[in-house]
Amino acid sequence: MSIQYRNNVHCHGDGPATVMFVHGYGCDQQMWRFIYPSLLGRYRVVLLDLVGSGGSDLSAYDRDKYSTLHGHAEDILDVIDLYAKAPVVFVGHSVSAMIGMLASIMSPEKFRAQIMVGPSASYINDGDYVGGYNPEDIDGLLQLMEVDYDGWVKRMAPAIMGAPHPILSKELLARFQRNDPEITRHFARVTFTADHRADLAKSTVPALILQCSDDLIAPREVGEYLHAHLANSQLAVIDNVGHCPHLSAPSASFERIDRFLQQLGC
Repeated sequence: MSIQYRNNVHCHGDGPATVMFVHGYGCDQQMWRFIYPSLLGRYRVVLLDLVGSGGSDLSAYDRDKYSTLHGHAEDILDVIDLYAKAPVVFVGHSVSAMIGMLASIMSPEKFRAQIMVGPSASYINDGDYVGGYNPEDIDGLLQLMEVDYDGWVKRMAPAIMGAPHPILSKELLARFQRNDPEITRHFARVTFTADHRADLAKSTVPALILQCSDDLIAPREVGEYLHAHLANSQLAVIDNVGHCPHLSAPSASFERIDRFLQQLGC
């Protein structure tokens, strides 16, 4: 099986440096369509789908390999080796922000920087740590997925996209409904129960944390926690409701991403 087919890899542009975009939970590479075209004159852009999502090879989804986010991080390194001009700038949304961070910890020499859009090191509240959800909230979410998957996606899509964006919410709902329910349930458990707070100190590459001002999935406290525990990081807050600013506030998102790229000098 080729890596291109496994992860549905697409490359655009031929600049001297590479920017890699990876989507969040339940989505695919089309989520970046308002951002990446503006970079094509300056960078090589690599887009892909996580195994189990979008146009990836669903038969490659191995529950053991992907029982933690490290399995997807290994895939990212495979794609970099074959399709990128390392070191890369990795742009990851939501869970893929953590996947990219784990990949950078495994092979820091392959990364110039990481841009984390709506990241969370842990979604579960723990003592003074505010992740956004109590353990029983996550249990309830996962149980609903088991008994009423369609009901779950109809509830979650608007919450993820944000109330002021009904057209985008319908698009996200359609993407969720096209996903394989069994894979989506498994990946949900991996995503929403993961705790990578202890890994933050291991990450050494520069980071931009890009967060919305009103995000039900990753509240402001999460971004502030990441900024406090990630060395060489910046926190930028976009005035936007929802968890997908690259879709619902693309101009503001691109402006902040582009400014960070210029600061890097790449």
